Amino acid sequence: MPGFLLHVGAQVLCSHGGQAQPTAPNPRVMVSGQPTVTMAAPYVVAGCALPPPTAGNGPCVTAQWITAAARITSNGQPLLLLDSQAICAPTGTPLIIVATQTRATGT
Repeated sequence: MPGFLLHVGAQVLCSHGGQAQPTAPNPRVMVSGQPTVTMAAPYVVAGCALPPPTAGNGPCVTAQWITAAARITSNGQPLLLLDSQAICAPTGTPLIIVATQTRATGT
């Protein structure tokens, strides 16, 4: 099933409401006038509400993608899709893609 391509302007949150942004946008493929993001680019998280040890194991600081497009790449790296999955560190919780562009899809 195809999914919409993730771009820099997409709204991505950690499970605790922190804003996540890519560290390395991919300017070779643009959608809606903005760069896409590849699986290789880690995300940084700001504003995670999970408390630090000893009250919790947070806050989320970074996230790495573990799934991406199987058939669409740029610079040899798979592009991220709306259904791609990522794990935050140090919490081990997922990122949540809330909104992205809805014009370009991939599988």
